[in-house]
Amino acid sequence: MVDMRLKKISETSELEFYSAETESKLKIPLIESQVSAGFPSPAEDYTDLPIDLNEFLIKHPSATFYVRVKGNSMEGAGIQNGDLLIVDRAEEPRNKSIVLGIINGEFTVKRIMKKGNDLYLMPDHPDYTPIKIDDDMDFQVWGVVTYVVHKPS
Repeated sequence: MVDMRLKKISETSELEFYSAETESKLKIPLIESQVSAGFPSPAEDYTDLPIDLNEFLIKHPSATFYVRVKGNSMEGAGIQNGDLLIVDRAEEPRNKSIVLGIINGEFTVKRIMKKGNDLYLMPDHPDYTPIKIDDDMDFQVWGVVTYVVHKPS
């Protein structure tokens, strides 16, 4: 079992925020050979190096936190209702990055997109419309989504 302890620090109507507990040093085996998602390949009877998922998933521990998603506006990007996002505030957002942003005091998860001189927050679901960021809005990128954790369906 992976020890990713979650301590809730805040909640909005669309998101739940958790701090990243990285003090744990739980090591689990990593099988170095890749696993086929197509035709089966011969199995290997060994595991390689143990890894700590905190070390693997979290680049900047003091700037990283978890957010639980409420809603479906990013389903096309593989982010579903109830998923856990790993958000890094130290990462620099790039064009097409998925970010946790704040618009006029409201948190949202969207893909950031620059078109010419215009900046948009793009949903990844056909029922939602892009949000054009204009000078009248109080907007900031709060962090970049680095990983999405969810159970397979």
